Amino acid sequence: MKFDRKKYPDSTLLQLYQALLKPRMIEEKMLILLRQNRISKWFSGIGQEAISVGLTQALEPDEYILPMHRNLGVFTGRNMPFARLFAQWQGTPMGYTKGRDRSFHFGSPEHHIVGMISHLGPQNGVADGIALACQLAGEKKVTAVFNGDGGTSQGDFHEAVNVAAVWDLPVIFVIENNGYGLSTPSREQFRCKQFIDKAIGYGMEGIQVDGNNVLEVYDTVKTVAASMRKKPRPLLLECLTFRMRGHEEASGTKYVPQKLMDEWAKKDPLANYEAYLLKQGILDEKAIDSLRKKIKAEIEHGLAVAFEETHPQADTETELRDVYAPFVQTVTPPASAKKSEKRFIDAISDGLRQGMEKHPNLVLMGQDIADYGGVFKITEGFVEKFGKARVRNTPLCESAIVGSGLGLSIKGMKAMVEMQFADFVTEGFNQIVNNLAKVHWRWGQPADVVVRMPTGAGTAAGPFHSQSNEAWFFHTPGLKIVYPSNPYDAKGLLTAALEDPNPYLYFEHKLLYRSIRSTIPDDYYTVEIGKAALVSEGSDVSIITYGMGVHWAKEVMQSMPERTADILDLRTLLPWDQEAVAATVKKTNRVLILHEDTLTGGIGGEIAAWITEHCFEHLDAPVLRVASLDTAIPFAPTLERNFLPLGRIKGAIEKLLSY
Repeated sequence: MKFDRKKYPDSTLLQLYQALLKPRMIEEKMLILLRQNRISKWFSGIGQEAISVGLTQALEPDEYILPMHRNLGVFTGRNMPFARLFAQWQGTPMGYTKGRDRSFHFGSPEHHIVGMISHLGPQNGVADGIALACQLAGEKKVTAVFNGDGGTSQGDFHEAVNVAAVWDLPVIFVIENNGYGLSTPSREQFRCKQFIDKAIGYGMEGIQVDGNNVLEVYDTVKTVAASMRKKPRPLLLECLTFRMRGHEEASGTKYVPQKLMDEWAKKDPLANYEAYLLKQGILDEKAIDSLRKKIKAEIEHGLAVAFEETHPQADTETELRDVYAPFVQTVTPPASAKKSEKRFIDAISDGLRQGMEKHPNLVLMGQDIADYGGVFKITEGFVEKFGKARVRNTPLCESAIVGSGLGLSIKGMKAMVEMQFADFVTEGFNQIVNNLAKVHWRWGQPADVVVRMPTGAGTAAGPFHSQSNEAWFFHTPGLKIVYPSNPYDAKGLLTAALEDPNPYLYFEHKLLYRSIRSTIPDDYYTVEIGKAALVSEGSDVSIITYGMGVHWAKEVMQSMPERTADILDLRTLLPWDQEAVAATVKKTNRVLILHEDTLTGGIGGEIAAWITEHCFEHLDAPVLRVASLDTAIPFAPTLERNFLPLGRIKGAIEKLLSY
């Protein structure tokens, strides 16, 4: 291995050595503890430490790094306290996730590190968002994100690289090419001979380095990072290396030919660099021994502190409280009595515009939302008012864009991501349910992201532009879901969602866009989250619904003038208003739950179960549900009408009243 010190002083070379030695010594200790059954699992990075160490030492301390399992050198290089690291791996309260997550699945804003989740790839979109936030703030900073060679097959990787290239984001996409994705060799993962060839397809620069040469990694990153700060652009950095242990210790390495293991053992990054420093007279055996003793003492002290803790004492109240970032809503009334008539779609646009005015750190992202104004024209004119930096057209990369929203949030900004149709959210599903929803509960990071979801049927748009998919997310702790049925709520719920630092799904029914209108305040105002609205009052039956269901319920009750109903509009689906539901059940004693989503697994099932558990003694009839058929949504208008529940509501009410 050839080392070129260039003009770096001895102090830099020694600093790199110490930074390389620390993770190796920690790893060696962890392998002992694993055999002693004192830790449960370990993902070893022995053999490829030079990449993490060289990159971390080359970047500025306040530049974000998004590492993975085998990047211990990032964490030690940012001087994270050993005791807290060891506690994190033990799952004890002092750890960064308080025992809620394992390994390196955490972030530390103090150290400008954002850890991974187990789904390889999503961290790349987050890196895009962090880099975008730096750009918008005028900060000349670089963001680095790690990938294994196997993980580059993930769609998240391709989306994020493409977005970074289109937006000229200063992100270093590090690929640790160690020849295997767990046990699958590279020839079964991809056909290209080298990863830097992929950079060409994205119109970006690619550089290949010897990932076992800490000086080469350090110099390359230091050089390109300085250039990227001056001229923002992404870089694909391929680091050739090898993992000398299994994917994790239980995996072993039997799938690797011994000849390959022997060849790479000769390229050990620590042994070779140490030999080079000894030969150059920069280091001697006495200094090595002294440094090893010092690091060993730090490790033993950290372990002693960490092992004093036991697993956390479970407290249900704390666990539930930490699902959401702390936020106490103050409902804002309009500043004046001035009102005007607005359609549903105008109210959404009005709320979004006033949200942009109120929050200068709010960025809108979505397909065609800039000059075109979005496919429904909700953001028409926004570019002229707020500029393209804050109203951003995106490539068709839903996952990367939702991830970017989280990245913006990590840097203290707010994001609104528009799904062109709610159906397309499947492309960003993982980011929503595994990143946005869990990140505060895991390591205390708010996800200040609102995802707007044009939803619903009635326009004969078929099975891929008409779905009601709110129930997919209703099951996910950490999300908040709102679903307005009228212009007043459409504006007030959106402005409220934008104020809250927690992740929101904001469902807006497409059929309501231009079909309903009402007189609402012109000024900024918010609607209380988690509070249902009693649309009409009656005594015969309670109809609990939301969205289009509110209008169907009103229509059906008008056809039954001899009967009256409480029509309760939930408005907020997560968290939903249990108090209001209980009150109407106790009043009428007969309940119909109505929603446009399909019946099986719908939100109505959860509410019906809750009523049965908590209000059983007040019921004079079984709780009934009316919803769409358990099929996909058909295209032909006649089939669509049959699919939707409107034609079945009156019969269900009559059945309830017959008890």
